[in-house]
Amino acid sequence: MKRWLIKSEPETFSLDDLANKPGRRSGWDGVRNYAARNNLKAMKAGDLAFFYHSNAKPSAVVGSARVTREAYPDGPDPRWVQVEVEYAGRLKRPVPLEDVKKEPRLAKMALVRYVRLSVQPVTDEEWRLVVKMGGGLS
Repeated sequence: MKRWLIKSEPETFSLDDLANKPGRRSGWDGVRNYAARNNLKAMKAGDLAFFYHSNAKPSAVVGSARVTREAYPDGPDPRWVQVEVEYAGRLKRPVPLEDVKKEPRLAKMALVRYVRLSVQPVTDEEWRLVVKMGGGLS
């Protein structure tokens, strides 16, 4: 199982929006960046992803989602794909980007190095550390 981070502006689609969807599931669509698209294509059912609120005050990792359906077409243009994700939990406290950047063990995390990439890989160690910083997932 791989780990990921997916970003959304909370005004557009928040963790609460996902939790309130029927079946607590939604397509993760609208990605129009080739690197992010390639990451979507690499996702497998059962993979976990941090849910990150971008352009928020503060921007932060707030919870997690699980991939329930692997890449499928996102609209009529076959080069773009989406995956389906389901709500998997909320961190007890959000982990702001500022805190991630201050943690030396996260210096190589894609979130720090590629701030604008909307779908990115997360290592197992990064996952464990961010979950610990957030007080655990509920």
